[in-house]
Amino acid sequence: MQIKLLIYGIFLILLPVVGVFAQKSRTVSVYTNLDDKSCKTLESETEGAGRYRGECKGVGGYKLQVTEGDIRQSIDVVAPNKNKYELDFVGHVSTGFSSVGEKAEWRVTRKGKIQTPVALIVRFNVSENPADSSIITSYLVVSKITKNQICITNIVKPGAKANEEARKFADSSADKPCQSAGN
Repeated sequence: MQIKLLIYGIFLILLPVVGVFAQKSRTVSVYTNLDDKSCKTLESETEGAGRYRGECKGVGGYKLQVTEGDIRQSIDVVAPNKNKYELDFVGHVSTGFSSVGEKAEWRVTRKGKIQTPVALIVRFNVSENPADSSIITSYLVVSKITKNQICITNIVKPGAKANEEARKFADSSADKPCQSAGN
């Protein structure tokens, strides 16, 4: 009987310690502004079709570069090790005249004060109707961020639950394959 009480006592003492180690990290959203005021201009050319590249602060040592050429925008992700991953929205989503949204949504895990990006969601506004360029389709582009890969995994079409759907895709994107251009 005393051995059972001793084991039970040890269990009660260790239970809070085990709980600390078993604590699951939370996935939350952190935002990056993508406007001209928040991003540093790296390249700007107004002649011809015009080109632009601006760099915006990100999360966990990552940066975002907004790129524009021929009135079409996209995002490049620059990892802390300086590797650049071109998401190529034009090749993956639509070739129409386009712009990225005002903010990028990082899905990050938090353990204490450490934030680790696991995915990125960016709004991509496209003029796909040649007869009326004012008609805009607004997609949400979901990209996974892993140690070895950053790429588009899902494209969410407009809808009442698009934001929730994009977050769900983002939070489970680590094991998803990268989309190939034209999908």
